[in-house]
Amino acid sequence: MNPNPFSLEGRTALVTGSSSGIGQAVAAAIQAAGAKVIRHGIESEDPDPTSSSPYLAADLLAEDGPEKLLEAAFQLSPDLDLLVCNAGNNHNAPFLEMTRKRWDLTMDLNLKANYFAAQAFAKKLAAEQRLGAIVVTGSINGFQAEINSSAYDISKGGCEMMVRGLAMELADYNIRVNGIAPGLIFTPKTRVGFGRNPKRQAHFENKILKGRIGEPRDCTGTVVFLLSEASEYITGEMIVVDGGLTVGQVGKME
Repeated sequence: MNPNPFSLEGRTALVTGSSSGIGQAVAAAIQAAGAKVIRHGIESEDPDPTSSSPYLAADLLAEDGPEKLLEAAFQLSPDLDLLVCNAGNNHNAPFLEMTRKRWDLTMDLNLKANYFAAQAFAKKLAAEQRLGAIVVTGSINGFQAEINSSAYDISKGGCEMMVRGLAMELADYNIRVNGIAPGLIFTPKTRVGFGRNPKRQAHFENKILKGRIGEPRDCTGTVVFLLSEASEYITGEMIVVDGGLTVGQVGKME
C-alpha cells in the first residue's frame, strides 16, 4: 500500500491540450505530485521552452492524430500509465446559424479525438496488462444548457457519457475512467470575453457561491486525486468543479 496514496511518484502522464489554460495548470500539478509529464499542443514549437517536461505537437483533428500522438508518447515514455483528455474547443453560434463545419470542429475534437486517444492509450495498457487511469475534461455545459451554445453543450454532454461508457468497457482491464466538469474558469479566451462584458462577469461572481470565477489551478487538485491511488475505488464519475455555480437555481438576488 502506498504510504501516500495522493502521490503520483513513479507514474507518467500525458496531458492533451496542455499548452495553456486548464491543461497547462493540470500538467504542472501532476508534475508537482511526483509524476513525469508529457505535454501536448497543436503549436509546432514548444510554447513553454522553460518547462522541464517534454512537449509533443499533434493535430488531434487529423484522421489518425490521436493515435499518432499516443504512439509518440509511448515511444518517449514506455511506462506511460496516466492520460488526461483535456483538448477541446468551442465554436459557438446560435442554433439557427450553426454550420456543419462548426459542428464538426466541435464534435471532432471534444468527442472523437478524446475517444480515440483514450482507445489508443487503453489498447497499449491492456496488451501489456498494466493498470492505468484516464481523466476527461468535460464541463457543466454537459448538463446545463447555455444560450447560443448547443453544439458545445451536446459535445460536453457526450463527454460525461464517454466517461461512464469507457469506465464500463475498461473495468476488466484495471483502467479507471473519470472526469471533471469545470464551471466558469478564467482562460485566455474567457478572460477576453469577460473583459468585453464586465456586467456578465459581475453577474456570475454574484451567483457563484465562492464569489469568484475560477482559475485553472482550481481544477488541478481534483485531476491529481482522480489519477492517484487515493481514488482507486472511483470510476465512471464526473466531478463538478464550479465553485458552487450550479448548486442553486437562481443564486443571490443582489
